[in-house]
Amino acid sequence: MCGIVGAVAERNVVPILMEGLRRLEYRGYDSAGVAVQSDKDIVRLRRLGKVQELQDALDANPTKGVTGISHTRWATHGVPNEANAHPHTSGGDIAIVHNGIIENYEELRDDLKSKGYEFTSDTDTEIVAHRIHHHRKSATDLVAAVTATVAELEGAYALVVMSADDPGTLVLARQGCPVVIGLGIDENFVASDVAALLPVTRNFMFLNEGDVAKVERTKVTIWDDSGAVVERPMKESELTADAAERGSFRHFMQKEIHEQAQAVARTLNERIANGKVLDAAFGPKANDVLDATKGVHIVACGTSYHAGLVARYWIEQLCRLPCTVEIASEYRYRSPVVPEGTLFITISQSGETADTLAALRAAKEMDYVSTLTICNAPESSMVRESDLTMMTNAGPEIGVASTKAFTTQLAALALLTIALARRSGLEEKQERSLVAQLAELPGLIEQALAMDASIEALAVHFADKHHALFLGRGVQNPVAMEGALKLKEISYIHAEAYAAGELKHGPLALVDEDMPVIAVAPDDELLEKLKSNLQEVRARGGELYVFADPRVQFGDRQGIHTMRMPALIQDFQAPILYTIPLQLLAYHVAVLKGTDVDQPRNLAKSVTVE
Repeated sequence: MCGIVGAVAERNVVPILMEGLRRLEYRGYDSAGVAVQSDKDIVRLRRLGKVQELQDALDANPTKGVTGISHTRWATHGVPNEANAHPHTSGGDIAIVHNGIIENYEELRDDLKSKGYEFTSDTDTEIVAHRIHHHRKSATDLVAAVTATVAELEGAYALVVMSADDPGTLVLARQGCPVVIGLGIDENFVASDVAALLPVTRNFMFLNEGDVAKVERTKVTIWDDSGAVVERPMKESELTADAAERGSFRHFMQKEIHEQAQAVARTLNERIANGKVLDAAFGPKANDVLDATKGVHIVACGTSYHAGLVARYWIEQLCRLPCTVEIASEYRYRSPVVPEGTLFITISQSGETADTLAALRAAKEMDYVSTLTICNAPESSMVRESDLTMMTNAGPEIGVASTKAFTTQLAALALLTIALARRSGLEEKQERSLVAQLAELPGLIEQALAMDASIEALAVHFADKHHALFLGRGVQNPVAMEGALKLKEISYIHAEAYAAGELKHGPLALVDEDMPVIAVAPDDELLEKLKSNLQEVRARGGELYVFADPRVQFGDRQGIHTMRMPALIQDFQAPILYTIPLQLLAYHVAVLKGTDVDQPRNLAKSVTVE
């Protein structure tokens, strides 16, 4: 992984490939490369580092071609270096780019060595290039060679292949990783994400699992996993080419933090009316599914997992339904017991998260009442494969560290909670009150964002720290977990979150004057318990940074820094609103430390491999 762009046209495709790679930079990567057909040869150029390094090399060595492929790599097999960068070649006439992981690559590598193939990289991808080259010797065309190769592969892959012997042709194969075809006028394109191709087309075809496709300038042919020629529908993307621009903000993450009021408003738009949540927001069959739901099982990764943990508190408190929340990479490797009437929910910003997608596919073979995906990418695999869907409508999120994805997921989960609670006896008056709280969120988020300057000043206290501890109680515990994740992701400060009541069971051993402790303190039924926990921190010399409701008093004592939330916040609103200052804190600390805020080291935006 991580980013693929390809094109077949009458014009020089190198600028198209490079612009596509720039639009995929948000995914995170360590190297970049491009290969084009020039006359009857394949010309390849690769560079370690940013896409700009590759562009500089192209400026110094001008390259043109009407058919080409390109890639940004995020290391899985082999360290980041130029030799391991994509595209990979074989025999000088085959070039490929690949997202995914080939699990049986060592066995295939040994067989290829016995056939005389030499390897110049440590990647699993190079074996695919050599297998295609090997099969091309006897195959009728490139499609046949690719088809023979993918039949040997175990694992996940999105492949785009080019051959000097098959000019004007790209061959694609998909298993477990996304790849799309962009349709132009007398030119066609391929990519791992529609965002890469928005400057040249808004019309796309999406391959199904096991599909192989041949993309030519004026024609696209697709074969399914049985070898039959099939048609895949063309869809027009709702995204615009300028949706992923940074504008006047210094970083995409900063922009996305400040977009949250509008993003949450979009999540709620057309889904609440007359004080009620509209069941149709979850799909045409939602009414029957929600009526039949007796329990909920949520599966997700990272930030989305934290959103699920918040929802568990809501669902169990308001709906009185059992709710289990699980990390997708753990769920897929156990044998879950499915209680009757359980609704299976996946949450993902990209809709392509490998572990979550695998969990969804496994769940569809079990006795769940139905499947629901909450997602931000309407063209994604999870959206297409779930029975019910709810789009968060957050707009493109480019920064690797999720911000508006989290708050819009919470807004969507809040709508789901109310819809389920109505079936569990929630009175109309209560529903109107909860819906009113949601309707207030955009304005309250704007007030929380007004804390930006004071939090920027507070960030100075963290610039020289190496560790931090986040505390929350009840529904705020997942919010503390999300705050710790944001700080560690982009500032590289080791940050951990604990339920505040767990302090005396171990974490207090870490607390001293060099360990800042961040707490979220809404005025709820657990406030007095939290205050007692924070006194334990002060008794050990810990420095406290508390984000508190305006009604909450901690006193202006040494070692306690209290940041007042700007408004009185009701319980149902609190998880979303208390997230905002923690995002701002992480952002400003990272800026002070000089890290790469939008593309933190070792991380990718969309984790499409296991």
